[in-house]
Amino acid sequence: MAKTFIFCEFNNGKIKKGSLELLTAAKAAGAEITALLIGPGSTEAAPEAGHYGASATFVCDSESLKNYNPMAWSKVVSQTIKNSGCTVFLATSSMTAKDLFPRVAAQLETGIASDCTDLEFNGDTPIAKKPLYAGKCKAQVNFANSPIQMILMRPNQLPIGEPDTGGHCEIKTLSAPEIDDRLKITDVKKGNTDKVDLTEANVIVSGGRGMKDADNFKLLDELAETLEATVGASRAVADAGWVPHSMQVGQTGKTVAPSLYIACGISGAIQHLAGMSGSKVIVAINQDKDAPIFAKSNYGIVGDLFEVVPKLNEELKSVLN
Repeated sequence: MAKTFIFCEFNNGKIKKGSLELLTAAKAAGAEITALLIGPGSTEAAPEAGHYGASATFVCDSESLKNYNPMAWSKVVSQTIKNSGCTVFLATSSMTAKDLFPRVAAQLETGIASDCTDLEFNGDTPIAKKPLYAGKCKAQVNFANSPIQMILMRPNQLPIGEPDTGGHCEIKTLSAPEIDDRLKITDVKKGNTDKVDLTEANVIVSGGRGMKDADNFKLLDELAETLEATVGASRAVADAGWVPHSMQVGQTGKTVAPSLYIACGISGAIQHLAGMSGSKVIVAINQDKDAPIFAKSNYGIVGDLFEVVPKLNEELKSVLN
């Protein structure tokens, strides 16, 4: 089996779900796994990679890399991949990865397949598929004459195996590169929510133009609290300034694939459907019985969301509490 290199994202000392999915898939295929974590706290999170199959884990635990810097991070990643001798590279198709790894691929002079939803291994060869034309079809990705087969996978597409707490990996510390003065990060604004990021969320409650006003999103916040969900939104709502663009789900926002997606007051424009059609169960609440969202939904409720959502929340509270 080909040597496989996995870039692991982490938060609060824990490796993110999407990265655990990739570690599980590579381990199941019998791959020799090398992992990489970047940023303060990476040494603390690194042993978890060993529990999921990594035999060696590189960490660059430097305060200078606390904030994402594409020049510094790409230098660390590309040099570590070169030295590892790995021929397969896997990472989650996150916002950071989508910016970082095209740079790394250019430095390594190799191809990259982003936003893939299917991954299998045939011996040394990874077989990936990605959606095209807003999810209307899938294309199988082939790498021709690429020294490294680089694949970015959407989160929530693969199962996560049980960790082997007895599994250990060799942890190797990397030196931080010199920061290129052509790029200077002056300020980083972080969200004030403790909810799971949309791309990692198992349950999402989203609102569209049918919410009528920004203040009405408190209804969705209450429902999300009951379901331990994350709140999302359509592009129209984000563009109107009702919610930050970090909450936008869709072709020009975040692509999600939760176990449950509840769409409230969202008509179902093709751009929005492209970002959430991978959800396992879709529930739509809309007054318009002809709304396109119903064609993609597993369950549909035709009604006033301002009446339906509070009642739904009450029923769920009685069942879950």
